[in-house]
This record gives sequence, structure tokens and C-alpha cells, in this order.
Amino acid sequence: MAKPEKCITPQDAEKLFTHWSKTRGEALREHLGDHDTSEFTLNISELREYLDYVESESKDMGISNPRIRLYLGAYDASKSNKTTFFLAPTTGEGKEENNNYKIDAWNINHGGWPPQIYKP
Repeated sequence: MAKPEKCITPQDAEKLFTHWSKTRGEALREHLGDHDTSEFTLNISELREYLDYVESESKDMGISNPRIRLYLGAYDASKSNKTTFFLAPTTGEGKEENNNYKIDAWNINHGGWPPQIYKP
């Protein structure tokens, strides 16, 4: 299989992670008084299952090529008080398409703790 066009090198990924850590991670630590989650590990089969679900449901709605939007979220203190993320399908393939609220979003409920540093 050919490498996807939008792949980046480990060195470019490290630059992105380092920049996030210095410009956002430190601000979060100062505000929260503690480290926050900065990475998430996904199970490929579970992710594929969700993408297949979105694709199937979208096709049933006449949407041939939806996008998936990734949102950051945060739990309240009763659960963990850490960052999470969730995936939400769109109503079409354009960047400006609305979210498709007829299809459930997907959340894995946990991030890596302690967070793994990206350092190739």
C-alpha cells in the first residue's frame, strides 16, 4: 500500500508536539495546576468500526463521502478533569459542512496517563 499523501515525518510531528507543549500545554498546567492529557491511543479495529458505521449511516442518508471532525472536550471533576476528544461526522465532504447530529459522535473516554512525549 502506498503511503498516504498527508503523512508527516516523525521530526515534523515532534515539532508540532513541542510547539503545542510550549504554547498550550504550559498554559494548561498553569491554569489547572497539574498536567493534562496530551495524547490518546486508539484501537484501530474500534476506529475502523466507527468509520464503517458513519460511512454506512451516511450512505443511507444519501451522503457519499462525509468528513470526520475531531473535537477537544474536557470531563468535569467528577469523572477525571482531563482533556478528551470525540469524533463527529459531517453532512458532506466539504470543509464547511455542518455536523451530522443524526449520527452519534464517538469518544474513547480516556487519554494516556501520564502523557507520552513524542520524541523520535
